[in-house]
Amino acid sequence: MLLLFKIGFLPIRIWDLLDILIVGYLMYLIYRLLRGNIAFNIFIGVLTLYVFYWLVRQLEMQLLSAVLDKFVSVGVIVIVIIFQQEVRNFLLLLGKNTLQQRSNFLVKFLLGRSDTEPQKDLKKELKAIKTALLHLSAQQTGALIILAKDTNMDSLAYPGIPINANISEQLLESIFNKTSPLHDGAVIIRKGKILSAGGVLPLSESSNLPPKVGLRHRAAVGASEQLQVAALVVSEETGQISWAYEGVLKQDVEMEELDVFLGLHL
Repeated sequence: MLLLFKIGFLPIRIWDLLDILIVGYLMYLIYRLLRGNIAFNIFIGVLTLYVFYWLVRQLEMQLLSAVLDKFVSVGVIVIVIIFQQEVRNFLLLLGKNTLQQRSNFLVKFLLGRSDTEPQKDLKKELKAIKTALLHLSAQQTGALIILAKDTNMDSLAYPGIPINANISEQLLESIFNKTSPLHDGAVIIRKGKILSAGGVLPLSESSNLPPKVGLRHRAAVGASEQLQVAALVVSEETGQISWAYEGVLKQDVEMEELDVFLGLHL
């Protein structure tokens, strides 16, 4: 039974603690997917309906219970239909975390080596991206860069034109040049390569975003919400550099903060 202790007459087992931790972790993942999104308001509405239905049944209000029962009886199907994108993202996030932990364990402990990139290459790539961002910012040239790390971008309706080239500031600046046919789309960087350019990203519907932000910023936040990636944006109007991650947008970042962000997500 693995009894740990008692609180009054209530026995607490190790499985009870594990149960609480798992439920708490799942609730945290759901919160990460829904926060700042219009889906969060819908979720609160559905939850309120279920609480009201429970209260009506406790008060034995039979007519109202019969009406609400018709909605609640198909509640799971309705929730899946309404939150189909969020359910998909939740399963992707859960699977991604599990596979990453398994991969890290196998590489680091079973094979006895690290899976990180050589520091020299990483510093070179970081410097190239930062230099390109600074040049684009000085010229007030709009740009949108996605740092996908290990995330598979095949779920995008239009991931852009394949490039699969080494990262360089000259290539990034030429892609976002205002005369380039790809300058309005997103550049996707994954595993040390410029994977594609001109990609079209999902736009965020978050009500927490400043009303004046443009499509690039909404696309950056939308990608970070739905695809679990990091994004960098250069504003065409102000030249300010911003980043987006997990649905959060930080505008006008300092150079030190940019270095930290690139180091974490590149």
